[in-house]
Amino acid sequence: MLPIQFQTHIDFLPKLKLHYLEIPEEVVRQLGGKFKVRLICTVNSAVSYQCGLVALGQGRGYITISGSRMKQAYLKRGDQVTVLLEKDDSEYGTKVPEELEELLRQDTEGNQRFTQLAPGMKRYIIQYVAGVKSSQLRIDRALLLIGNLKQLQPGRETFRELLGKGKRV
Repeated sequence: MLPIQFQTHIDFLPKLKLHYLEIPEEVVRQLGGKFKVRLICTVNSAVSYQCGLVALGQGRGYITISGSRMKQAYLKRGDQVTVLLEKDDSEYGTKVPEELEELLRQDTEGNQRFTQLAPGMKRYIIQYVAGVKSSQLRIDRALLLIGNLKQLQPGRETFRELLGKGKRV
C-alpha cells in the first residue's frame, strides 16, 4: 500500500485560511479510503513532515502545508508538486519534546491522564509544548498543560481548559 507517489497541486481553503495539497480520489482509495490517517508527507523531495489526511469531498482528501514549509521548498499556491506519502509509525504522529517526556516520566498522575486522552488531544499538547524554541518555555508549557489536565474531569477536557482559560460562557 505505502509508499505512494503522485502529482498534485497546492491550493487554498479561504474558510480555514490554509494551504493544502489535494489528494486525488484514487490515492485516497490506495490509503484504504480512510481519512484521519497519519502519514509522512514529502513534497518535491525538499520538505518532509508528519501529517494527517482530511476529507475534502467527492472522495478526495487534503493534507495541509504551512507557509514556512512552502517557503522552505520554494513553493506557492497553484504550483504542481510531486508528493510521496509514507506510513507514520510514530506513537503520537509528531515528535515529543524531551521536556514533556521528562515531565511525564516524573509525574505518574500526569502521565496516566495523558495516556487516557484521545490521539488528537495528545498531539495538541505535544505540538503546543514544542511550539517554542526556548527549553524553559517548553518546560513552562508542559507544566501548565499537564497541571491543568490533572484538574479536569477525564473524558471532558477541552483545549481551552488545558490552557487554563476556563469554559466558554
